Amino acid sequence: QDFKDLRALCLSQGLLFEDDTFPAHISSIGPNLLPQEKLWQIHWKRPTELQRDPHLIMDGVSRFDIMQGEIGDCWMLAALGSLTRRKQFLENVLPKDQGFQDNYAGIFHFRFWQCGEWVDVVIDDRLPLLNGRYLSVHPRTSNEFWPSLLEKAYAKLRGSYQNLNGGYLSDALVDLTGGVQVQFSLKDPPPYLEEILKAADRSRCLMGCSTPGQASRNVELRNGIVQGHAYTITGAVKIPYKNGWKHIIRIWNPWGHGEWKGSWSDDSPQWDHVEPQYREALLRNKDDGEFWMSCENFQEQFSWLYICNNTP
Repeated sequence: QDFKDLRALCLSQGLLFEDDTFPAHISSIGPNLLPQEKLWQIHWKRPTELQRDPHLIMDGVSRFDIMQGEIGDCWMLAALGSLTRRKQFLENVLPKDQGFQDNYAGIFHFRFWQCGEWVDVVIDDRLPLLNGRYLSVHPRTSNEFWPSLLEKAYAKLRGSYQNLNGGYLSDALVDLTGGVQVQFSLKDPPPYLEEILKAADRSRCLMGCSTPGQASRNVELRNGIVQGHAYTITGAVKIPYKNGWKHIIRIWNPWGHGEWKGSWSDDSPQWDHVEPQYREALLRNKDDGEFWMSCENFQEQFSWLYICNNTP
């Protein structure tokens, strides 16, 4: 499907694009994602039907635009959260020649790396809703739609939304970058893990991590960490603390809320012993799914670390 040709055809005929290859139908959701009675309750609506003034992107692209929906695709959204911090990668995936303002015809396209080349995936902008709520990822800002549309394109690439329900963060990192990825088991970590994290952050690598447990259950522990879940690593620094130094790691939950409650969390007393300039630069005390934790706690709570870059 050629995006420019299809859009030009729709504009010339005054029609909104409807994608026959990924229709607004149960077949695009998948037969086992939801109970049968719920599948039949799904309605498909365009952003222009949901919002008076929809936008593809508002005020730039950020991980805080993303809030996971009913589908268990945290593995893909954790990779996407990391991608938002690397503009050179993001522009590959999210072409700029589209939006709701100019030449809108209900058609969008996104690019993913598959089998050694960039594949352009064309979609229409009809999104699945269940009882008036987004089935898929939903935007924190109600009229910004890049996360929902990009997720739909990835679902089309994979065959259905159901095929996003569980997967590997490492696969998504490669699909979004065409990069090289490496993974480390945190049960048997390399001896200089802190230096690896710091170097990867400095080299602007994409990073993610996952917790042990069953992804289908998503049990939230009393300490705030979700079992069987994927997260994005958004920072790794060494800061002066008391009379020495401390390695801390910043992590983001694709739910858009739900944070670690232990040492170095938003309200923890450890921050009282950090010099004001570091505290002001690093700490965002908000329930936005992002938190800091020590390298020791990171190794205890998480099972795998994933690092990806476009060069080894």
